[in-house]
Amino acid sequence: MSMLTPPGLGGKYRIKGDRYPRMRRPRRRGRRIAAATAAVLAVSVLGWGTLQLVDAFSADEPDDAAATVRTAHGDCATPAASAGTARDGDAAHGRLRARSGTARTRPSSRLPAPGSLTVNVLNATSRSGLAQDTADALEKRGFKVGEVDNAPASLDGKVRGAGVLLGAPGAESTARLKVLATQLKGADIRRDKGRHSAEVDLVLGKGFTKLTGAKKARAALAALAKRARSHPAPTGTLATTGC
Repeated sequence: MSMLTPPGLGGKYRIKGDRYPRMRRPRRRGRRIAAATAAVLAVSVLGWGTLQLVDAFSADEPDDAAATVRTAHGDCATPAASAGTARDGDAAHGRLRARSGTARTRPSSRLPAPGSLTVNVLNATSRSGLAQDTADALEKRGFKVGEVDNAPASLDGKVRGAGVLLGAPGAESTARLKVLATQLKGADIRRDKGRHSAEVDLVLGKGFTKLTGAKKARAALAALAKRARSHPAPTGTLATTGC
């Protein structure tokens, strides 16, 4: 037995040699596993945070891309600009922003009020004072009266019916003419392509005797407004993708 063997120990516990055995600290595997797990979680959280930042900064990219497409197509000249229709505003700008698909503008179902109309009363007959009397009657019904005069030579003595309602082309002018037509049954509606003003003309013809009665005129105007609300006419569309 070696002198290094503690007293009372022997057999398999006997220490041989002249050196004590090297004692190692027990391995703490639990701490290593916990540290590894914490490291994995930290990397995962860091990666998730990075993805969130990328998404946050790139959220507006589709809108920017769409704006780029609109700008690219917006440089295309519109047919209206090419045709020189400055009255519609296209020639002034010369460009129309492109939009995806076809966008329909919201139609208006309201008719212009009589007070918003300016009516020029023109006499195409040989009866004196006819235009002034008619203008006074229209004013009592809420219309604004502009010029009161004889009809121009192109119409003087050439209107056989009750009268002619004359205005500019376009949907708004048509609505004004229809409102005025409720005051004179049987009047002929015409459009002058060379006219651009919002005023309308009432040209009194040889068949004119007097305006439609006030009660019937109000009823006709109410029926016209009801039809406009039930069947509004679209004012047009905006196009398009591409030139």
